[in-house]
Amino acid sequence: MNIYISFIYLLSAIGFIIGLKYMANPLKSKLGNQVSASAMAIAIIATIYWYITSDTIPNGVLVVALLLFGTFIGKYLSQKYAITQMPELISLFNAFGGLCAMIIGINESLIQDASHFGIVDKLILLLGVVLGAASFTGSIIAYYKLSGKMKLGINSRIYAISTLIFILILPLIHFLQPLQFNFLMLSIAVAALALVYGTLFAIPVGGADMPVLISILNAVTGVATALSGIIFESTIMLLGGILVGSTGILLTMQMCKAMNRSLKTVLIGSIKMANTTSESNVEQNIQSISSPETATLLAFSKNIAIIPGFGMAVAQAQKECFEIQKRLEDNGAKVSYIIHPVAGRMPGHMNVLLAEANIDYKDIVDMDEVNHNMQDFDATIIIGANDVVNPAAEEDENSIIFGMPIIKAYNSKQVIVLKRSMASGYSGAVNTLFDRSNCRLLFGDAKNSLQQILEELKRI
Repeated sequence: MNIYISFIYLLSAIGFIIGLKYMANPLKSKLGNQVSASAMAIAIIATIYWYITSDTIPNGVLVVALLLFGTFIGKYLSQKYAITQMPELISLFNAFGGLCAMIIGINESLIQDASHFGIVDKLILLLGVVLGAASFTGSIIAYYKLSGKMKLGINSRIYAISTLIFILILPLIHFLQPLQFNFLMLSIAVAALALVYGTLFAIPVGGADMPVLISILNAVTGVATALSGIIFESTIMLLGGILVGSTGILLTMQMCKAMNRSLKTVLIGSIKMANTTSESNVEQNIQSISSPETATLLAFSKNIAIIPGFGMAVAQAQKECFEIQKRLEDNGAKVSYIIHPVAGRMPGHMNVLLAEANIDYKDIVDMDEVNHNMQDFDATIIIGANDVVNPAAEEDENSIIFGMPIIKAYNSKQVIVLKRSMASGYSGAVNTLFDRSNCRLLFGDAKNSLQQILEELKRI
């Protein structure tokens, strides 16, 4: 490869790292995204130039046209989906990445003579195909679950493991009988089985576990991309895949820790499912509260916590939160946003929503920073969060969420929960917080409820 192209790839890789570093800082995350996108654009342009000038691509115009078409599709999708639909969009893009890795592997098996491949080459190519295919269907299932188009939650663990065993057996058959079962047939067969495995792996996962699923699928796509880079001897694909894969794996481990899941448990697809039939029949003694009463309580509170959850994303109530925060701070109160690591449907979901509402990052705190002094809060407002504040995770060994670290909102002096109905969280577990004497529920659409509270605060 041309030494100048290699140098450009090196600069692009450095750009990825700098962009990743910036994205770790909420104040520089937008710049980090721009730096990473620019580095990718430079790498793509350099690659096209090198292939066209070296006559490796017979029809460079077609390649450029396809790239422009892909750019148009990406821009269209990013504009079509609102900020509250970001988890679905990420799942969709991740699916495309996995599909690309799968097609690259199968195409390489098709155009290359199998005799040119050594055993290691074949294993690398097959691994890329398997990971890409599994990531594709897994991400598609995640997309449908996140968008509410699929509510199926069967326990397909045994079928997933059986499919994985078949995937491991097929290469052995090829190596023992290469003439009867050639490499192209093997690539297509493992791709088909991996598509099934990705589906079976993702189907049992409930909404509360979606952040774990998304991060692990992201890691898998990154590894598949890195393997494609090895196949094509592409430095930039290899480096980019390693960055995505490694960060995805680290994020997966953090998500597992936050939900008290083992990585091994997630990898074999045995994430727990709730017994929603038995849990949903439990009767609870609850206390309700009105918007004027909530406004009065907040007006006379000096230290207030707001705990956002997926319900806030659905209601798109983040901007109302900011307006209430400003009103309370003008009244001399301190307002903090407490975020659980797996709140929402993707890693960092709540951070994205609060950033969109221009909420200052200094007002956002992690669960571990305040759990030990929750009793210092005069009032805690829970907006659309359920499982992440459920005391059953600490008290009920039979609960589906037992062992999951939670925000100890129950220790606050007063707790107000904004809920549309008495429906349980995504895990299906009954929230025992609602039975506490210091907890009251404000029923209705979160956005409308917050607007009413804001109007009442203006009158006080």
